[in-house]
Amino acid sequence: MNLKLKVCGMREAENIKAISGLKPDYLGLIFFEGSSRHVSGEIQELDKEIKKTGVFVNASEEEVIQKVQNYELAAVQLHGEESPELCRKLKKEFSEAGKKVEIIKVFSIKDDFNFQKLEPYEGLADFYLFDTKGRNRGGNGIAFNWDVLPGYPSSTPFFLSGGIGPEETEAIKELYKTFQKRQKEHLFYGIDVNSKFETAPGLKDPEALRSFQELLFK
Repeated sequence: MNLKLKVCGMREAENIKAISGLKPDYLGLIFFEGSSRHVSGEIQELDKEIKKTGVFVNASEEEVIQKVQNYELAAVQLHGEESPELCRKLKKEFSEAGKKVEIIKVFSIKDDFNFQKLEPYEGLADFYLFDTKGRNRGGNGIAFNWDVLPGYPSSTPFFLSGGIGPEETEAIKELYKTFQKRQKEHLFYGIDVNSKFETAPGLKDPEALRSFQELLFK
């Protein structure tokens, strides 16, 4: 399967080093103060092939731009009620600054979803990320109803998130096959993992993630 792997909620230096050794495609840093995985200090340099991703919840345009500069982010994940206008401003700002910064807009799902909500963001977000609607802004550890996804109508690729752990491996493969049958597998771009691989908030289990990679991508 040609899926990207995003490991979110990283914070501690040694743990980042260990997880980076597994070569995930994206590594997420949460800049939302309400999160138990909130990042406030320095983060060491990553392998250039790993896209350092900043996660924001209803942050201002200025804050996002500042964090992109300070942390040399390759992507920003907007996990709140950010408007299409904010996405447009950020896209314009990054373009004018000559920065290749991807914009990932998050939408939360429980049992069903009205895909018309995506329309105002078409052409502004590089990717969507579908997460589980829950008490927390991500990291709830539960999956949403994936049955809504085979009818995905957009041409914007998406990440699948929400309570993904080793036990979801076969279900991910089946969902990918569903998109393959429609020759739409390029739309199922990647998966985002977090709490199911933690030993504590912000600390991931490298061996558990390694085993997951081997099961999913073999």
